[in-house]
Amino acid sequence: QLQLVESGGGLVQPGGSLRLSCAASGFTLDDYDIGWFRQAPGKEREGVSCISSSGGNTNYADSVKGRFTISRDNAKNTVYLQMNSLKPEDTAVYYCAAQRRLPALMLRLCVFPRAEYWGQGTQVTVSS
Repeated sequence: QLQLVESGGGLVQPGGSLRLSCAASGFTLDDYDIGWFRQAPGKEREGVSCISSSGGNTNYADSVKGRFTISRDNAKNTVYLQMNSLKPEDTAVYYCAAQRRLPALMLRLCVFPRAEYWGQGTQVTVSS
């Protein structure tokens, strides 16, 4: 089955860290730009961070710059999102998505209008 599977979410105190993983099953991520998105209750889904297929281009939402780091290991067919200094406002369901040949502007803005794959999401809750 062709799918993306997220893992690594959980409950963490403010200031804590989590590392999310997005693993591909049934296909290889080498040719795909990957984005992490999140959706909090009552809010629209937003792009958090994106990485080009080569890993050479990364982008972040202003709200997470300096705290989150996206990376990929194509040998492991996995993309990661390291989240540090977590805040209660980071609480959301986090999703990853994959799209090939994303235009540069959309990669910079983390907009994936024709994502070929979406994961099922992993819950991140930041609370004391």
